[in-house]
Amino acid sequence: MRFAAIADIHGNRLALEAVLADIRTQDVEEIVNLGDFFSGPLDAGKTADLLMPLSLTSVRGNHDRYLIEQDPAAMHASDAAAYGQLSSSHLDWLRSLPFDLVYRGEVYLCHATPKDDNLYWLESVSPEGFVLLQPLEAIEALAEGIDLPLILCGHSHIPRAVRLSDGRLIVNPGSVGCPAYDDELPYYHKVEAGHPLASYAILEKTAVGWTWQFRAVAYDHMAMSALAAERGRADWAGALATGWVR
Repeated sequence: MRFAAIADIHGNRLALEAVLADIRTQDVEEIVNLGDFFSGPLDAGKTADLLMPLSLTSVRGNHDRYLIEQDPAAMHASDAAAYGQLSSSHLDWLRSLPFDLVYRGEVYLCHATPKDDNLYWLESVSPEGFVLLQPLEAIEALAEGIDLPLILCGHSHIPRAVRLSDGRLIVNPGSVGCPAYDDELPYYHKVEAGHPLASYAILEKTAVGWTWQFRAVAYDHMAMSALAAERGRADWAGALATGWVR
């Protein structure tokens, strides 16, 4: 059993195209998608047109939920920018997706955590704004009741794998399309890959359990940076160009 996991595309069509091409070179046929597909000032509509026909096993992220639950007039800028590009069929597709699911009977999928789509699972944020690996006990508390050997989540955009004390494995594949961002909650903090490449993971079941491989894929990130700048989003332009928030 071998498959790819992608997450947090955020409307970055060129990054998604590059990741899909790289997956094909790895002789991987199945892909799971962990949400936050469209939000951002990039190519939400074109990303939807590329993504939907693939019929990937997918769960809905917090920004996907905002796109179908919030009044467009009340949306934050990135969600509003994506919403303006999406058709009714794109939004109906988002509505059809589950919060979480079990893939192939042994892999649990969610966007962030099993009960909250807007909470980091593997990371914590200090009052000073440092993004740190959570203590194992806190990670395990959020995994309570999930009796499956492999657990996948996204949301933080940080590629990370954590083995729980009972042997279960939690993997975040990182972000396909958004290598850096800042947020005000729970405290102001920055998440920065430190590079502009697109990230995803390959998971494989072996005789000794599940293993993972993180992959970083080059693409024309400067084209996406230029598009963000053209649309008045200097923050996204810088993040896409460098992988840092400046």
